[in-house]
Amino acid sequence: MDRYLLTIMLFLPLLGGLVILLTPKDREQLMRQVALAASLLCFLVSLWLLVPFETGKAGMQLEELYAWIPSVGINYRLGIDGLSLPLIILTTLLTLLSIVYSWRIDVRLKEYLFLFLLLETGMLGVFVALDFFLFYVVWEITLVPMYFLIGIWGGPRKEYAAIKFFLFTLVGSLAMLLAILLLYFNLDPAQRTFDILKLIELQPLARAPLLASLAFWGFFLSFAIKVPMWPFHTWLPDAHVEAPTAGSVILAGILLKLGTYGFVRISLPMLPETFKLYAFPVAILALIGIVYGALVAMAQPDLKKLVAYSSVNHMGYVMLGTAAAAGAIGTPAKAAAATTALNGAVFEMIAHGIITGALFLIVGVIYDYRAHVRGVDDFGGLGAKLPMYTGITTVAMLASLGLPGLMGFVAEFLIFVGSFGVWPQLTVVAVTGVIFSAAMFLWTIQRIFLGPLNERWAQLPDLDRREAISLVPLAALMLIFGLYPRPLLDVINVAMTSLVTTLK
Repeated sequence: MDRYLLTIMLFLPLLGGLVILLTPKDREQLMRQVALAASLLCFLVSLWLLVPFETGKAGMQLEELYAWIPSVGINYRLGIDGLSLPLIILTTLLTLLSIVYSWRIDVRLKEYLFLFLLLETGMLGVFVALDFFLFYVVWEITLVPMYFLIGIWGGPRKEYAAIKFFLFTLVGSLAMLLAILLLYFNLDPAQRTFDILKLIELQPLARAPLLASLAFWGFFLSFAIKVPMWPFHTWLPDAHVEAPTAGSVILAGILLKLGTYGFVRISLPMLPETFKLYAFPVAILALIGIVYGALVAMAQPDLKKLVAYSSVNHMGYVMLGTAAAAGAIGTPAKAAAATTALNGAVFEMIAHGIITGALFLIVGVIYDYRAHVRGVDDFGGLGAKLPMYTGITTVAMLASLGLPGLMGFVAEFLIFVGSFGVWPQLTVVAVTGVIFSAAMFLWTIQRIFLGPLNERWAQLPDLDRREAISLVPLAALMLIFGLYPRPLLDVINVAMTSLVTTLK
């Protein structure tokens, strides 16, 4: 059974989606139940991966390998390690909670639920695929459902936002395809393969620096748009603001991680010397994103756009840690710093998914079913009126600004410690992003929850049971991994230590 766990997990959501497509349109409650069952089963299977997974073992585990198109070296190859496993569980958890939150959706429900489950299969596929052909297929699959989720269920400018999202990410995807083909055709014809692990081992562009640079920038463009790094970030605020709440949760919580995952899984081990050559410029772009994201978020009157720009800030931390690890390649004295920076970067991927996923749900709670406005200055004094909502929002915002004892602090601390060992001057500047983030979130808390109650909202109800089920688990995880991060770091550290060892 264990040998098929990844395939079962990968296709469970798609199977649920196909069942929903075959369900009569007037059976909406049944569709919701099928979507909930499929996402819940997928989440439970992802948790079951922890049973056969050996935490202290480096390398890929639970691998599945079958010939797919052998004439051109394409295989169906899956596997997980300490990098992909936490991201898989995060994906299944956020999808489950998003479907719970979406229980009241009644516009084209069948299509909505099918697209959501198809999107889950695509995202999971990226994290388990070990063959570039499969990786590219599932990478592209993620574009289509999100395009329609924004374009059909989005806000007033949904068509513009959906097209902008699709065009940006499609350009990146084509750049990645060219990079993959460069790797493939620079192998001996007898050795040609799309197997990611074999390509890392063979290093086909190691003796062709110009081609290696072209491949690096092809991957870079694709992953940087997805992250998104400055200046490729302009699609993100539009997509977030116009997307339905659950779409924003998945977009911020998972889809952005596909880019950072690509840098760690592919760019760093496959093109190490080239990444080292360009590590400092990449770090500068990350640094700009950190400071720019926080400052622009502070200026936003729209709460949803504020959270969107905070993602640019936090994903900048991930890229700073990744670039620091690349900058330390070939310097054994900096190996420990590189490992710490990568541990922090991966931990930040998980922390950002949990925290920002919760923040977008929080925006949706007040906007979708209550006030129908989300201007930061439209509220005031909600703390006394909505105690549960205020408590969870405050925890999420404090976690996002990096308060000690919460998850965001652990991630940022590890990134700063690791990056300081490689580029101390850049790290000092990056720390200012924490100050700007703190000012931005504390000011937001003050304007929404403190002061006299705006009588316009005197009748607002607190969280209902469905909303609490969506938010309480995320708030609990922020606290649990903030106080005791070791279980998660133990999983991540083995994979990152092994990666740094191969890069020496």
